[in-house]
Amino acid sequence: MAQTLYIESAIRQHPRSQEILQRMPKSHVIEIERYGEVFNPKSQNFRLQKKNPALILSRKHAGYVLPAPIGYGIGGQHNYYFSHMLNCIYDCRYCFLQGMYRSAHQVLFVNYEDFVNEIRHTAEQHADEPVWFFSGYDCDSLAYEPVTHFIDYHLPAFAEIENAWLEIRTKSTQIRQLLQHEANPRVVVAFSFSDQQVHQHSEYQVPSIQKRIDAMKKLSDQGWLLGLRFDPVVYHQDYQASFNDLLETIFSQVDINSLHSVSLGSFRLPKQNFKTIHELYPQEKILNQPFELQHGMVSYPQDREHAMMTFCEQALLRYIPSTIYFPCRW
Repeated sequence: MAQTLYIESAIRQHPRSQEILQRMPKSHVIEIERYGEVFNPKSQNFRLQKKNPALILSRKHAGYVLPAPIGYGIGGQHNYYFSHMLNCIYDCRYCFLQGMYRSAHQVLFVNYEDFVNEIRHTAEQHADEPVWFFSGYDCDSLAYEPVTHFIDYHLPAFAEIENAWLEIRTKSTQIRQLLQHEANPRVVVAFSFSDQQVHQHSEYQVPSIQKRIDAMKKLSDQGWLLGLRFDPVVYHQDYQASFNDLLETIFSQVDINSLHSVSLGSFRLPKQNFKTIHELYPQEKILNQPFELQHGMVSYPQDREHAMMTFCEQALLRYIPSTIYFPCRW
C-alpha cells in the first residue's frame, strides 16, 4: 500500500476517489492540480521511487481506447487497449515500462465511466463483429485491485456489450474480486510467466510461479477462461531446460480445457526504452548480451531469436493445440 497518495483537486470529491481514500487511511495525502506535476518532471530518481512508489489519483481526459500495437492480439480482427493505470508495482527488469516514464509512481485514472463509454462506442463501430479490448498494457491489471476495484466496475460493463471481449493481463494473484463474480465467457484472464531463473533474477516483487498457478486453478474451477503469456522469452544459457521445466510445472496442474489462448514472444524493446533501462540498471545481466537494432527495436540477433522461438514453439505445441497458439509478431 502506497505511503503517499497524490490526488488532483478536481477529482477529490469523485465517489471513487473517496472510496480509495477510505481504503488507504494511513497514506499521506497531497493535493495537486494535475498528475503531470509529480509524474512528468525530469531528473527524477526512478530507482529510488521504485522502492516505495506513490499512488496518484487523476482524471484522464482523452485517449481512453487506443488501437493495439501490431502483433498484439489473440486471433481477433479488431484489437484495442485501454489503461486505467500507468506503471506497475512489480519490478521486471526486461519490461518496457521501466524505460517509458520518468517516474516510477503509479497513476490511477478514476473516471472509469469515460473509459467504458469509449469502449462501448468503439464496439458499436464494428457492429456484430467481435472486438477485443486489452487491459494490462501500461500496467498490471490486477496488482492494485484491492485499492482500485477495477474488476467490480468493468466486468458488469463488459457483460452488457455483446460483441466486446476483454483480456485481463496480469502477474498478480489478486483474484478475490474475480472469484466474487460469475465467469464471463467473453473475458480471458491471462497470466504472464517467465522461467524460474528469469523470475528469480529479474522479476522482483512478482508472486512465485506456483502462486500464480494456484490462482489460475481457482479461476479455472469457477469457469473462467484463462490465457498463458510467455512474452518476452529471455535468453540465458539454460533457457531450454528452464522453459521445459516451466511448461511441465504449469501443464501438470492447469486444465488445458480452461485455456483460451497461449502466446509467445521474444525479448524486444524500443531503442530509447532499452537505452533508458540500461542506464538505470547497467549491471543487469539480461541487458548486457549481444543485441541488434531491427526496425527501431533492440532484440537478439536474428539467428538467436529464430532458434529460441523455434525451440519454445515446438515445446509449447507438445502441450496445446495449434488453434489456441498465437505467436507475437513484430
